[in-house]
Order: sequence, then structure tokens, then C-alpha cells
Amino acid sequence: MKIEFQKKSSALIVKIQGEIDHHCAAIIREKIEKEYQKSDTKNLVFDFEFVTFMDSSGIGMVIGRYKNVLAYGGKTAVVNANEKVSKIFQMAGMQKIIPQYQSVAEALQQMGGVKNAV
Repeated sequence: MKIEFQKKSSALIVKIQGEIDHHCAAIIREKIEKEYQKSDTKNLVFDFEFVTFMDSSGIGMVIGRYKNVLAYGGKTAVVNANEKVSKIFQMAGMQKIIPQYQSVAEALQQMGGVKNAV
């Protein structure tokens, strides 16, 4: 599991690579919380392009970050989710509260009208 952070506009982009399961969900959560607090951003975008597996612990981690970001008046989005991860989101009903987009640029545009976000 690898995590990279990037700040674009008013959003913190979280790029996760590998599996999100009960072994690493707490570590991911802590790293995101720490980075979000120091980033001075409002919104959070999960880039799941290189996520190969996610279980219910991953769902809990994403929902928890969503709630924290919402408390700060921000929005959360998921981008680049593969078919397997998207299916997990659908089964959990997450698409009703956390939108999914095809790209970071699209998510940033929808979150705050950011033009040419890439």
C-alpha cells in the first residue's frame, strides 16, 4: 500500500496504490487526517486508479473521511475507481453521498467550478 498527496486548488488529492483492507485502513485514515489538517484545503478527492482491492474497512475509512470533511464545510469525491471498487461503492450505497468521477479535473470542476484543474 502506498499513499501520495497532492494539493490542487481547494482540494487534497489522495492517491492510493494497492489494497485497502483491515490491515491498512487505519494507517491510511491517520495519514489522510494528518495531511488534511496541515494542507489548508477544504475538499478531499480519493484517486483510486491503482487500488486493486477494497473491503468494508475501506468503505469505513472513506465514509469517516467524508464525515470529517463535511464538518469543515468541504466536499469529498472518488475518481478513477475500477469496476470492482465501483461495485463495492454501489453495494454499500456510497454513490448516493459521495460522487464518483472519471478524473481529478472533473471532480475539482464539480466541487467548486474550478476551470482547467489539471
